[in-house]
Parts: sequence; structure tokens; C-alpha cells
Amino acid sequence: QLQFVESGGDSVQPGGSLTLSCGASGLVLDGYNIGWFHQVPGTERRRVSCITVSARTHYEDSVKGRFTISRGSAKNVIFLQMGSLKPEDSGIYYCASTPSYGACPSGADNWGPGTQVLVSS
Repeated sequence: QLQFVESGGDSVQPGGSLTLSCGASGLVLDGYNIGWFHQVPGTERRRVSCITVSARTHYEDSVKGRFTISRGSAKNVIFLQMGSLKPEDSGIYYCASTPSYGACPSGADNWGPGTQVLVSS
């Protein structure tokens, strides 16, 4: 598994938007399925979105229609565009990966630092 560095988190008002990014030391990520995970303090991380090697995307029901996962044109970054943000979207967001022959990641052995999102008025 790759170790990622996430960025882009910020404080926003409800209804606002953010775009999160994650990369792994500039490595090309084309050969990996990548997932974005959300953690609220005191709870387990849960996957909210995934993009596969074949560019199929998956979303947790709570973010469908509001979040979009994509690969950057430079192929070494994964984005999570977050819209219509709600207070319950607050927390820390992380990336994890699996090799191309695997399924979307369910977790990671080594997590990156994550990036914090706070949605509050």
C-alpha cells in the first residue's frame, strides 16, 4: 500500500464547497484503486468514495450527488470535490489504495496525516 499525503481541508459554511487532494510522493497512481475515507473523532474511518483503475467511481449514499472523485491530469494526484457540504461532513479525510487487481480499498496499514474539514456556520 502507498502512503499518501492529503491536503485541501478547510473551514467552510454549510452549503459550501472544497476540493481535497492526495498524492504519494509524486508517484503515478494510474495502477491503483484509490479511496477517500472520512473519520469523525471517536469513530472508525469509513470509505466515502473510490475510483478504480478502470475509472469506475463509487460513493457512499450520504455523499452521492455531492462529492466527485477524480484523477488529476498529471496522474499523480486524486481529487475529491465536495459540494453542498453539511456539518456531518466534518472530520478528517484520508486516502488509501489497492493494486489494480484488487477491489476498492477498505483501509490502510499506514495512514497519512489526513486533512481536516470543518463545516460550520
